Amino acid sequence: MKKLLSAALVSVLAALSLAGCGGQAGENAPAAGGQSSAAPDEELKFKVSITVSESDTWGVAAKKWAEDLEKKSNGRIKLKIYPNESLSNGNQPKGIEAVQNGSTEISLHSTIIYSVLDPKFSVPSLPWLIPDYEQADKAMNGVGGEKLKELVRSKGIEPLAFGESGYRQITNSKKAIVTPEDLNGLKIRTPSMEMMVDTFKAFGADPTVMNFAEVFTSLQQGVIDGQENPLPIILNSKLYEVQNQLTIWNYMYDPIIFGMNKKLYDSLDPETQKLIRETAEEAAQYQKELNRKQDAEVLTKLKEHGMQVTELTPEQIKAFQEKVKPVIEKYEGIVGKELLDAFRN
Repeated sequence: MKKLLSAALVSVLAALSLAGCGGQAGENAPAAGGQSSAAPDEELKFKVSITVSESDTWGVAAKKWAEDLEKKSNGRIKLKIYPNESLSNGNQPKGIEAVQNGSTEISLHSTIIYSVLDPKFSVPSLPWLIPDYEQADKAMNGVGGEKLKELVRSKGIEPLAFGESGYRQITNSKKAIVTPEDLNGLKIRTPSMEMMVDTFKAFGADPTVMNFAEVFTSLQQGVIDGQENPLPIILNSKLYEVQNQLTIWNYMYDPIIFGMNKKLYDSLDPETQKLIRETAEEAAQYQKELNRKQDAEVLTKLKEHGMQVTELTPEQIKAFQEKVKPVIEKYEGIVGKELLDAFRN
């Protein structure tokens, strides 16, 4: 009898704990759990956290997702977008933790930030591992993407779709970067990703881990010399105001995960799950198309804002690739050759 009472008490406490995971949307979101607990006609309200501004392709796609989901659910499912990592005070890893614990229901986060949870998330972004968008689509829609989804689920988050920040370029306020030697001693901001720190150390730079929310001011004050990001983020964050050199080198592909708290997702009825996933996939595809279309337009705008643009040739890039061979070898040992090959082949 005591064992039965103890088991019942544990169940009650667990239920109370899960009921408190929904944050501000907890009253309208279904309780997290393994069984469906939301009626198909119940109104649902979810918070969606994104790292960047609403004018970035992430933000535009999130808005489309919210509009499509509300329309297709006849107003039953509503998403509220929180840009600029506002729910986590600019701390991107904390933003992912919030989705894991359910205080934020949904987020759009780069795999670069997910690598804080597990270095295996670094794989798609290993330097020059995925050289172009054709290879990116093949990898993310194939075995590599499936392995990545399994990894996301193991962290308590359901992967709904993959978007992309695209290819990351480098800016600085000192000089044009044409050779690895040009990076010697430059203080380059990186996200909290060990692989990126290793990469810039291999180039001879001084990598400085920093939340993105602090980057503009740090560049303005000379705390750091440069940073790396996809072109739309460089433009929309107005980094051209504090950086005058831009090098196009496509050194790193940057996927985005449309992720939802897994316990919450599992608690939804199959029809609602399908609707959320399908609209997420449509928004992600729209985001990728928009991102790729914008690259040339954004580069033109950055030039108009006075940035000096250096576009590296394949021969020039080979010198950088030679420098990072030890980084690739190191991470093959960490994540395993099988996972690496899923993205490489």
